[in-house]
Amino acid sequence: MGKIQLRNVRKSFGDVHVIPGLDLDIEDGEFVVFVGPSGCGKSTLLRLIAGLEDTTSGTIEIDGKDATHLPPAKRGLAMVFQSYALYPHMTVRKNIAFPLKMAGMDKAEQDRRVERAASVLNLASYLDRRPGQLSGGQRQRVAIGRAIVREPQAFLFDEPLSNLDAALRVGMRQEISELHQSLKTTMIYVTHDQVEAMTMADKIVVLNAGNIEQVGSPLELYRNPKNTFVAGFIGSPKMNFIDGAEAAKHNAHTIGVRPEHITVGDGPWEGTVGLSEHLGSDSFIKVNVDGIGVINVRGTGELDIHHGDRIKLAPAGKIHRFDKEGLAL
Repeated sequence: MGKIQLRNVRKSFGDVHVIPGLDLDIEDGEFVVFVGPSGCGKSTLLRLIAGLEDTTSGTIEIDGKDATHLPPAKRGLAMVFQSYALYPHMTVRKNIAFPLKMAGMDKAEQDRRVERAASVLNLASYLDRRPGQLSGGQRQRVAIGRAIVREPQAFLFDEPLSNLDAALRVGMRQEISELHQSLKTTMIYVTHDQVEAMTMADKIVVLNAGNIEQVGSPLELYRNPKNTFVAGFIGSPKMNFIDGAEAAKHNAHTIGVRPEHITVGDGPWEGTVGLSEHLGSDSFIKVNVDGIGVINVRGTGELDIHHGDRIKLAPAGKIHRFDKEGLAL
């Protein structure tokens, strides 16, 4: 079981309030992603759950038991860090088995757990190698294997893919998602990359300055953001925000239209193409629309549009409406 509950959790460093106070429920078996810009408090929140930082106030419960003041080793959690933190002089087998050896587990049980983790992570043929003989993705799998053998109640991932190149990030993202489906264990994952959040999460927690802006499934946040912060953070490229007369037509202080919800060819908006990027399957175009400003458009890779072209646009999907406080209407 891996249910985690946070109640009025606060964290301050002197006069700096990193987590002003928040409540959050993480259900057993969920894959929950903390996402937000740098400095939003997501890694601090993860460290509070892990016990690597002390709470200033509030309570943290794990499976109904107060774990607020328990040391990390007593919480039944396993953490995978941004750095692999592997022992270079040890083989993969010994690296994975290290926490079990330190816990005094008998050798036979250590071997059983290591073999199982290696099988799950496709590391069986690398057990006798050292970390220096492995790729970045393989090293990250070893770090995950070291967490798996502990058979924790929940896994905590702190930006585990940020040291990998783009291709490896995609592969490891899929492997971690498959691992979650296989183990069915609670996972909490911290990232600043909203694409990772959208593709991996059952539930996304969007953080801003230590506060929770919105919690929901990826599609809930994409379709129904509660405010302009969430609307602008979830989705790639980010949502277009339009003020002034155009917004007033929709009885809103600000309207938002996603780049993929704009069609090219005919419509009420006209402008001049600035930057155009054609990536094969997609085209990304910036258009300086008369009376409105720069609008980002995402279309098919077959759009034959280039810098300096005059084109017409039309919003063809949901138009999001926000009040002067930035809250959704």
